[in-house]
Amino acid sequence: QVQLVESGGGLVQAGGSLRLSCAASERTFSVYAMGWFRQAPGKEREFVAAIGWNSVSTSYADSVKGRFTISRDNAKNTVYLQMNSLKPEDTAVYYCSRSRLAFGGLPGESDFGSWGQGTQVTVSS
Repeated sequence: QVQLVESGGGLVQAGGSLRLSCAASERTFSVYAMGWFRQAPGKEREFVAAIGWNSVSTSYADSVKGRFTISRDNAKNTVYLQMNSLKPEDTAVYYCSRSRLAFGGLPGESDFGSWGQGTQVTVSS
């Protein structure tokens, strides 16, 4: 089973930036879409962004469009989430996840599995 390790979280002031990374252990990383999700205290986990296996397609939650950018480096088995103009409401534990489906278009949220342990992002006002 693939192992996903997130890093890059931390404490930042509103308006600041952070770049999250997620390193995958499997050699077949390049054939799967990847996604970022987040969970704030007392709330359900929510979708943030996804990227297709070949980086052609991306999708974002409305709440982060224009501020966050997802990207991947298949040579490094790593997916990134660049977060700019951060807001206090972005505070959450951020998780990366791998799609269960190889190739194809962007998967639905229910098609993601294999979660990392998460990295905490805290945005102060």
